[in-house]
Amino acid sequence: MTGAGVSAESGIRTFRDNGGLWEEHRVEDIATPNAWHKDPELVLRFYNERRNQMYTVEPNDAHRLLAKLEDHFDVVIITQNVDNLHEKGGSTKVVHLHGELSKARSSSDADLIQQIDGQEIKMGDLAEDGTQLRPHIVWFGEMVPMMEEAIGIASEADIFIVVGTSLLVYPAAGLINYVRPEVPIYLIDPVKPTLSLGREIHYIGNNATIGTKLLYDVLLSIK
Repeated sequence: MTGAGVSAESGIRTFRDNGGLWEEHRVEDIATPNAWHKDPELVLRFYNERRNQMYTVEPNDAHRLLAKLEDHFDVVIITQNVDNLHEKGGSTKVVHLHGELSKARSSSDADLIQQIDGQEIKMGDLAEDGTQLRPHIVWFGEMVPMMEEAIGIASEADIFIVVGTSLLVYPAAGLINYVRPEVPIYLIDPVKPTLSLGREIHYIGNNATIGTKLLYDVLLSIK
């Protein structure tokens, strides 16, 4: 499971940069269904800027090493990130919990999704059902449709790795509760969680690139 700390080293700005503000707007006031109904042009501009930025950056060593683990293990990436850096880094099985910047969907049908790649979404761009296209992003207050699939993956895992996330954002953070008791959990993040996770965690106190390299060597030595 990966979070913003993985993409930050590639230069992706996180939701919390600049105190959670974007052009003097709180992110919570932009990334919500209410914001979309109130000012869809503002929301589209916010995500168009994020999408444009995504195409200017490249995967880092953490992305590439997680992909390289596929040479030795059956690896599934569950990510909270909406960028495409895991795919660009070579990972072939990626579950995006919070959606994808490279896709758009119908405003009324969450299952009507289309690839838009580097294009911007503009007012008047319509989905197949005739409704305005919106970013394929799970906003604050919306259900996480991929959560059930992620729970299934976590419950079947033989090793569970958490990279670049504080384990404070729910429901994603709750995935750790579905990992079987005998399964080792490795957590890579510069900041150790202050909350008790209720089980033993192998903590690696480094950023994503350094920590993933350390863990990669450990996993290959015990394989």
